[in-house]
Parts: sequence; structure tokens; C-alpha cells
Amino acid sequence: MIAELIKKNRSCRRFYQDHSLDLEALRELVDLARLSASAANLQPLKYILSCNDEKNALIFSCLKWAGYIKDWPSPPEGERPSGYIIIVVNSKKANEWIGYDCGIASQSILLGAREKRLAGCMIGAINRKQLKNLLDIPNPFKILLVIAIGKPKEKVVIEEVDQDKDIRYWRDQYDVHHVPKRKLDDIIINTYE
Repeated sequence: MIAELIKKNRSCRRFYQDHSLDLEALRELVDLARLSASAANLQPLKYILSCNDEKNALIFSCLKWAGYIKDWPSPPEGERPSGYIIIVVNSKKANEWIGYDCGIASQSILLGAREKRLAGCMIGAINRKQLKNLLDIPNPFKILLVIAIGKPKEKVVIEEVDQDKDIRYWRDQYDVHHVPKRKLDDIIINTYE
């Protein structure tokens, strides 16, 4: 059921790094993105896949994790993702709708990961220049987003929060990741029957 997948689809930042992924699993996730909606059906997104330990280490070195959690710089060795999907676009084909395409594709990938009992995290805090150089990504491709994928090691809970309260995620003393979400009535401005 889609509602259950969405509720389970939280950004995961700790993984069982020794749980290996194969290229076919990543290809299946990208296939979901391929089949998703695209503005004017232009389909401008391209993907770079990695389930290789050496390449994963290079990718990991270019990412910043969990900006709200100041005392936790990144997943330690042993808790890092076992795969990555990098979303790129030919900068000559990018248009004003590219962000929508990227968001739709990313959500499709993450929902597919949850269905496979995997989890992921969309990461936009990327040293793009360094990553492009390390992976020899040719011009005119531009990195939009990195999605970390793996078997989830952390527990994530959704908490309802009042409209005027802090929405920053946090970890408790048991390493449970808490994600505040506004109440439904606080985000609906008007209704018409």
C-alpha cells in the first residue's frame, strides 16, 4: 500500500554497510525513475550507479550528512551506504522544470528502495566539483543529487509537531532518529466542498 511505503520512507543515514547491493537492484530503482512523470516528457535525467566499495568511498568523501545534527559529521565506517545513485543532467538540456523531474524521480527511487526493504537518503550537500573530477563525469553533465542506498540500520520515528514548533530532526540518547512533521490541519490553508 502506498501510504505505508510513504510513512516508512524517511531519510536514512545509517546503514549495514556489509549488506551488499548488486547493480541489478540499482538498475531496477532507476527504472522506476525512468517510468515516472517528466515535465513535457523531456526525460532529461541521467544516472550514475555505484555498488563498488572503492567508488562508494570516493562518492562518500564528497558528501555532507545531517546538517541539523551538529555533533554527528557522517556515518562511521561500517554504517555507510552500500550503493549510490547520482542524478545528473546535461546542462544544455536543463530547463526550468528540472527540479521537479529530479524530485519525482528521487521519490520513485526511494519508494522502490523501501519496497525492497532498503532505505535511502537524498543528499544535496555535495562537493560537486570534486565528485565530478573523482568519477570523471564528462561535460556538459551537471550533478543534481546523490541518493545513498542501503539496508537501514537506524530507527526513524515521525512525531507530530505544532505549526509554531521546531521542525529540525534530532537523535535521542538511544540513537533513534526523530522527524517532526506538521499536523495536516496546519498545512491546509482552505477547503471547498
